Amino acid sequence: MRTPIVAGNWKMHKTAAEARELISSIAAGLSGEEKTEIVVCPPFTALAASAEAVEDTPIRLGAQNINPHDSGAYTGEIAPGMLKEHGVTHAIIAHSERRQYYGETNASALEKVKAALTSGLVPIYCVGETLEQREAGETAFVVERQVREGLAGIPADAFKILVIAYEPVWAIGTGRTATSEQAQEVHALIRATVSALAGVEAADAVRIQYGGSVKPANAAEIFAQPDVDGGLIGGAALEAKSFVAIVQAAG
Repeated sequence: MRTPIVAGNWKMHKTAAEARELISSIAAGLSGEEKTEIVVCPPFTALAASAEAVEDTPIRLGAQNINPHDSGAYTGEIAPGMLKEHGVTHAIIAHSERRQYYGETNASALEKVKAALTSGLVPIYCVGETLEQREAGETAFVVERQVREGLAGIPADAFKILVIAYEPVWAIGTGRTATSEQAQEVHALIRATVSALAGVEAADAVRIQYGGSVKPANAAEIFAQPDVDGGLIGGAALEAKSFVAIVQAAG
């Protein structure tokens, strides 16, 4: 049985003080929550404050990006070990905004996935098609390629640890959401691709999140699909009440 995972991607929002306040409110609303793995991913500048805030709560801490190197002349970058020092347990990799604005590729994602696993972080590897690709009937081709190239050579046992997040780019922050049937179709494709890459056991074990304008009103229907194992939440993660409701829908 796969444990659902709901992660909040705060993107470039929240100061350290605001992060403490939000985490405190989320923790209060989730008292006793044990059925779902809960992760919040604040900006780097709020990680230290957030690490203190999640102590003695069921909430885990994630980063929005990592550099695959342990150290070096990489101005503006942060190494996995530096994140672990602040209590980070998860790392988002190759979010569509990183791909779109910062030129990240399947190949660079693979290096980050490997680095995360080596350092003991849980990678949340993001895949998903643009509106143009969906309308051209290329969804399956694009997503399968992202999975195959971004996770190439990853050992089968690692799929028990890593998380894949399917985020149709056309549904991120737009208010448009894939129907539960559309989400399930792509999640099933991802699981089949993992099976071809690493075997049936790996495919059965890997958790696949859905992301893209998930909110309390639609979360339960989406999470009820057999191959959907929770969500990577954007805007709705910035307000405690809505994030708590989404977590509860996954449990």
